[in-house]
Amino acid sequence: MAEKETIHKLKDLIEPVPEEILKLEEEEKVEKFKEEGFSRGRPKRIDPQERLRQDAIHAVESWVPKTKLGKSVKEGKEKDLDKILQTGKRILEPEIVDKLISLDSDMILIGQAKGKFGGGKRRAWRQTQKKTKEGNVLTFSSMAIVGDRKGHVGVGFGRAKETLPTREKSMRNAKLSLIKIKLGFESPESEPKEAVPHTIPFKVEGKSGSVRITLWPAARGTGLVIGDECKKVLNLAGIKDIYSKSEGKTKTTFNLVRACVDALSKTTELKE
Repeated sequence: MAEKETIHKLKDLIEPVPEEILKLEEEEKVEKFKEEGFSRGRPKRIDPQERLRQDAIHAVESWVPKTKLGKSVKEGKEKDLDKILQTGKRILEPEIVDKLISLDSDMILIGQAKGKFGGGKRRAWRQTQKKTKEGNVLTFSSMAIVGDRKGHVGVGFGRAKETLPTREKSMRNAKLSLIKIKLGFESPESEPKEAVPHTIPFKVEGKSGSVRITLWPAARGTGLVIGDECKKVLNLAGIKDIYSKSEGKTKTTFNLVRACVDALSKTTELKE
C-alpha cells in the first residue's frame, strides 16, 4: 500500500501542469510587472525631479538628527521654516529643510566642454587640473539651486574628484544656505486683493566679485528679462516678471548667480 501511494504522488509530480494554469500565472506576472512600472522588459523612465523628491523623502525617514534644532523638527516642535530663518538659527542638517518644505532643484551651467576655438557646449561640471609629481589631478565643481517657488531659494557650491559627489555636495550646501525672499506687485493699487504676488516689491541691487546686478519690479505678463542662468534662480524663487541690469564680468556665471541671490536677499530689508 505504501509503495502505491508513493507511486501516485510521483505521478502527480511528473504530470504536466494544465495550459490554463500556465496562462493565468503568466497574466499575473505581466500585471505585476506593469504595476512595478515596467513595460516590455524595460524600466519606466522617472522624472529627475520626482526621483530627487523620493530620495529626499527616504533620507528624511531614515534621518537621525544630531543638532538641537534637528531634534525639535523631527519631533514636530518646530514646524515653521520662516520662523527658523527669522530667528537666525543656523541650519546644519539639510534634512531639516526637506522635512518642512518640498523643494525643486536645478543645476547652474558653470562649466564648458572642449570645443574648437573655445566654442564648447556649456555644462554643469567645471573641470580643473592640478600639476603634481604623480601627474594631473582632476577636480570637478558644480553649482546647484533649490527652491519651492513660493519665496524660498538657495544656492550651493560643491567640489569633489568625481561628478556625482560634486552634485550631492552642491545640493546639500544649497539647502543649508536657503533664504526667504519677499514677493510683491509692481503696483499693488491695481491688483485685486486675492492676486498672487508675481514680482519683487521694490528695486534691489546685488554684487559678487566684479558683477553688479540690479532688479526692478515688472508688470504682469512682462516675463523674466534677465540671463538664462539667473532665470533658473528666479523661477525657483517664484518670481514671474522682472527687469534687470548687469555690469562687470557677467560671463563668470558663478559671480552672476551669487549677485542675483544677493539682490533677492535684500527684498526682506525695510527701507525708510
